[in-house]
Amino acid sequence: MGLFDRLRGDGNPRVAFIGIDGVPYSLLADNPEEFPNFAALADEGTASEISSIVPPESSACWPSLTTGMNPGETGVYGFQDREVGTYDTYVPMGREVQAPRLWDRVTDDGRNATVMNVPVTFPPQRNVQRMVSGFLSPDLEKAAFPDDVRDYLESIDYRIDVDPKLGHEEDKTAFIEDAHETIDARFEAFSHYIEQDDWDLFFGVFMTTDRVNHFLFKDYERDGEYREEFLEFYRKLDDYVGQLRESLPDDATLIVASDHGFTSLDYEVHFNAWLQEQGWLSFDTDDPEELDDIADETRAYSFIPGRFYINLEGREPRGSVPEEEYDEVRDELKEMLENLEGPDGQQVVERVVEHEDAFRGDHDEIAPDLVAIPAHGFDFKAGFKGGEEVFDTGPRNGMHSFDDTALFIDDPDASIGDADLYDIAPTILELMDVEFSRGEFDGASLV
Repeated sequence: MGLFDRLRGDGNPRVAFIGIDGVPYSLLADNPEEFPNFAALADEGTASEISSIVPPESSACWPSLTTGMNPGETGVYGFQDREVGTYDTYVPMGREVQAPRLWDRVTDDGRNATVMNVPVTFPPQRNVQRMVSGFLSPDLEKAAFPDDVRDYLESIDYRIDVDPKLGHEEDKTAFIEDAHETIDARFEAFSHYIEQDDWDLFFGVFMTTDRVNHFLFKDYERDGEYREEFLEFYRKLDDYVGQLRESLPDDATLIVASDHGFTSLDYEVHFNAWLQEQGWLSFDTDDPEELDDIADETRAYSFIPGRFYINLEGREPRGSVPEEEYDEVRDELKEMLENLEGPDGQQVVERVVEHEDAFRGDHDEIAPDLVAIPAHGFDFKAGFKGGEEVFDTGPRNGMHSFDDTALFIDDPDASIGDADLYDIAPTILELMDVEFSRGEFDGASLV
């Protein structure tokens, strides 16, 4: 137990959450000899695979994980969303998240929250003890609050993210070095603020795991050139999580979780090119650049990852599908997706989820009509450039998966069962004795 806790003597339980973006449970569970600290956490607490959300994309996953609510409530569906009633698009940032975050609830309860490197939190909130915004932040100077946090992080060469462009090189050496330097500084910062012992909720995310997976995961799964470098990076992550666990005060429960799983990538699937090929999408220009360039006769368009929108009359500015034909058109598109085969005859889409089965809430007016969940090996892209091949390959060899998401709770009495991301927020609040109404969440406490 830390000195600060002994002095305050308030008896309130605390939680430290460590996010491991995109880490599949099977990677850790299948290699206990490689990752002894995760194995110990599982043996002494509770651990299991859980499900991600629809769609399993980080920009949608982290708002849902940190609120316990589906994208219909958070208002964030992916890396790119569409303005209501227009063809204008935007990249959702922290202020676009419409549901209360965990740390808002903790702060409203009169407790302190330290939040570090969570995706989709820029700009940093001023109502918490300290915050360093994560993925999508332009730079550290603007991402850290208060100023003393920024000054400390600059002194240790803290990075918000690894440079993903390095992963595009055939020689991955520079990328791997950058990944190690990034996670080293992240661990140093997490250790520093955990040892301050002045927080009730510590919430920090290692996102470098997602970056490493995107460029090296097939090397791990299929014994490629960089398999040993991949495992060495994860051995370091295991060691860092073990050290953080050891440093926690006795009244703090550790939770470690990913936001989605990962698998090897064989083909990128450019769905707007496919819609063009099938006669469902066309453009008004020979050099399209954005959604607003679609032609009036377009019946559907796509956003990553696997989100499909009917070009509906009365909803889209130039909608071509009458409302009375909506169900028929959507069913036709769903069937086409379910029957889509890859270059080698494999099933491309594992399943197709309809709007009403995934999204509900006050902000579902920009929800996709269909979401295609990929079969392993097929990474869903969109783009509005025109002229792309439907099936292609790129520099990445790993892709997100809906299944195989990881959850570890350092409490042997937790019951994970058929859990998903929505269960994590109410679990944290339950562990902290922060009052909430069970009807507020799409998930339920696991303790």
